[in-house]
Amino acid sequence: MPPSQKRARRYDPVRTRTAVLAQFSHVRAAVRTLTPQQLDRPSGLGGWSVRELAVHLTMALSHVSATLELPEPTLAKPEVSLLEWPFSTAGRADRIAEDTGALAAGSPDVDALYGEVADRFEASVPGAPEDRLLATRVGAMRLGDFLVTRTVELVVHTYDLNEATGLGIPYDRQALAACTRLLADALAEKAPGGSVEVRVPPFAVVQCVQGPRHTRGTPPNVVETDALTWIRLATGRTHWARELDAAKVSASGERADLAPLLPLMK
Repeated sequence: MPPSQKRARRYDPVRTRTAVLAQFSHVRAAVRTLTPQQLDRPSGLGGWSVRELAVHLTMALSHVSATLELPEPTLAKPEVSLLEWPFSTAGRADRIAEDTGALAAGSPDVDALYGEVADRFEASVPGAPEDRLLATRVGAMRLGDFLVTRTVELVVHTYDLNEATGLGIPYDRQALAACTRLLADALAEKAPGGSVEVRVPPFAVVQCVQGPRHTRGTPPNVVETDALTWIRLATGRTHWARELDAAKVSASGERADLAPLLPLMK
């Protein structure tokens, strides 16, 4: 994908950091209740067990702390912008699986791992400036932008963990909002235009898809859904036709078919 020509919306770094920690805390409290037998069950996500999925969730925070401890890249600007990040993650599944398996094998006490990761994050992140560059796996990114991507990792895998265990882990409102907005903006980045209005109340409204631009009154092409359904669609956890049939998505207008554009992340 070519470099972004749009300016990403601004996210307050303190609120984002707080949201990341809040969602992580929700997950930790739920994982603490799982028995060894429950942890050893299949997660339904690739070949991972529930233990491996739970361990993988800690990497959303540990990657921030680990990269902050490395020398800052000597670059004039980031290599990957926030709007480019959703499209830069494909092709890393094998490496992620290897790292997750190794971490799970070396972490018999999952709750202790969560505690260590949270403490390290809280010790290293609050004092770092949001424009500090981090050498992430996909390229150098601003800390403030990378923190927003952590809401996607945490919210999406919280959904996966809920599906695997039935725990009903809650979603922090600010984490859910940031995740929803980033993925909605990514859609507008992938299919720029103004002929379709996509609404994900109460968090995001974007226009996308080339064609006649709407200027006033009711748009002729409108898609509307809830935040979690949108996130599941954007990350391949469900399919467009399935959610239309289930009335979880409403789509009106001849251009209001987002199926060819989804998922955004694989």
